[in-house]
Amino acid sequence: MSDTLESTQPLETTTVDIPANPLGLNTGGGSISNVSPNLSAADLPDWAKQATDILAELPAYLGQIYKNNKSAVITLGLFFGIIVGVKLTLAILSAINEIPLLAPTFELVGIGYTSWFVYRYLLQASTRKELTDEIDSFKSEVLGQKNGNA
Repeated sequence: MSDTLESTQPLETTTVDIPANPLGLNTGGGSISNVSPNLSAADLPDWAKQATDILAELPAYLGQIYKNNKSAVITLGLFFGIIVGVKLTLAILSAINEIPLLAPTFELVGIGYTSWFVYRYLLQASTRKELTDEIDSFKSEVLGQKNGNA
């Protein structure tokens, strides 16, 4: 039963002197010191000087990039605009889909129009020819006349 060690000697204690303000914090009675907002360039650290220089030159730099790569910047802008448009369209469709009875109504309208289109244009050869003629005339209006058949 002597598994635990019991000591009859007193424990040693060590005394450490801690200064009243070990971190050097300002504890001067709650007074607020005035800070001058006007710093000179010599007062700023090196990284702040570099950041200030970069931010000062940024508008001219971006203007030069746009001037040199105008078509690429416009293409990127259109690309991001298309992405935003698709996201917005999907959000609107999702909101419409949540309205009761509206989504099934749109499905019925779509099925009805598809059925009419197949009956009107795709069942007979003469109506298929009419459809291809309409598509060709639309393409010639949008893209211009073909020069080879003139």
